[in-house]
Amino acid sequence: MRLPPLLLSAVLALSACTASAGTDLAPLEAQLEPVPWEGGPGYYERFPAAAKAGWTKPSFFPVGVWYASVRTQADVDQDQAAGINTYVELTGDSDPRLVRRNRMSALLGRPLPGHGEETVGWLVGTEADMWGGPGEGRWTGGTSFDRPACVPRSDRCGYTAMKTLADRLPDDDRMRYATFGKGVMYWHSSEQAAAFVNDYTDAVSTSLYWYTDHAACDEVERFMHLLASQCRLAANYGATIARQRALDERDDRLQPIYAIVELGQPRAEDGRAITPEQVSGAVMSSLIHEARGVVYLDHSAGRACRTLSLLRAPCGARMRAAVTALNRRIRDLAPVLNTQSYRYGDVRGVDTMLKRHDGHAYLFAMPERGASMGPRTFTIPANLSTAREVEVLFEDRKLSLGADGRFTDSFDSEGAYHIYKIRLGEA
Repeated sequence: MRLPPLLLSAVLALSACTASAGTDLAPLEAQLEPVPWEGGPGYYERFPAAAKAGWTKPSFFPVGVWYASVRTQADVDQDQAAGINTYVELTGDSDPRLVRRNRMSALLGRPLPGHGEETVGWLVGTEADMWGGPGEGRWTGGTSFDRPACVPRSDRCGYTAMKTLADRLPDDDRMRYATFGKGVMYWHSSEQAAAFVNDYTDAVSTSLYWYTDHAACDEVERFMHLLASQCRLAANYGATIARQRALDERDDRLQPIYAIVELGQPRAEDGRAITPEQVSGAVMSSLIHEARGVVYLDHSAGRACRTLSLLRAPCGARMRAAVTALNRRIRDLAPVLNTQSYRYGDVRGVDTMLKRHDGHAYLFAMPERGASMGPRTFTIPANLSTAREVEVLFEDRKLSLGADGRFTDSFDSEGAYHIYKIRLGEA
């Protein structure tokens, strides 16, 4: 999402004038078209288990880890210290009572012995769009490429599989979640992909490991008509969210879309591992494109660090430090991230997101796909109370404004991001 300088000026000037008049900032929403959303934390009010677990609080933002083993208090302590608050699927030997006792949440693919209030939702399935494909053929029960999923093999049965898997879950008022893959992203038509995204879930995600999947760059040339040089970019994680958002908007019921970002090297055959800097860029790009939660795949199959939990393993210490710092920022920004964004247009070479919270505007910015690095200029009106400076969050610096209300900042890598905080109204 991108905001032209003149429109940013208009948005902030309107806010300043409204505040100066001694009224609240409600006219901002009345005069500008907000970005469609599912309702933020209020969305979870319809699911009692999620509401009881605190998902309706503006201060809560889901940050999860994929398929963890939780058997000891030490496991939970390590995960909480890294900023994890949700488990998306647990191993069969995990103890959900430990999750509950520590006030964490879980989205499970089946009821585990001892499960209870910690289980806020059910995981319907994973990547049925890939191993099953878009169709209602006969399903064998297979959920991977290891054995045929559909009978006959030429048929597609992903819709059948999703319906069957959903019907097997407890019939209760917990939300339902699923994750998809390359089928939803680019193998299938939008109509076929939309059926996966819209027909079985209350929350959804798509996993595509842009930095580490060895096949991704060949496939984006074939299916998305992009250059291979435009493949391994943080911006593509945001593009994955944008693709799901476009599919989700094809019906009248919006749902939260979560980002999935790999840590380490998910598959041995891929031969490359993501770096901490790339993880930060991937997560921020996802948030800028309206991700409502983050899920880390922290399994690593690389020789340098082969582990089922990179965030707990000694060989993952550098990644753990970076992810912990990133999650702390997400926690601090949760009240901002949980507000509705405003619709806007273009700033050349930059993806942006604009939000308003507690008397401030927050402008998130990072390079868009294929953009050159270097300086970018943003414009804000000169009559703001903070018109001589803009705070750059988490960087311990402020930027000066010129007499024309402009400030300039630079982006030195494709995964670099900046978050600008601008006071609205008079001091």
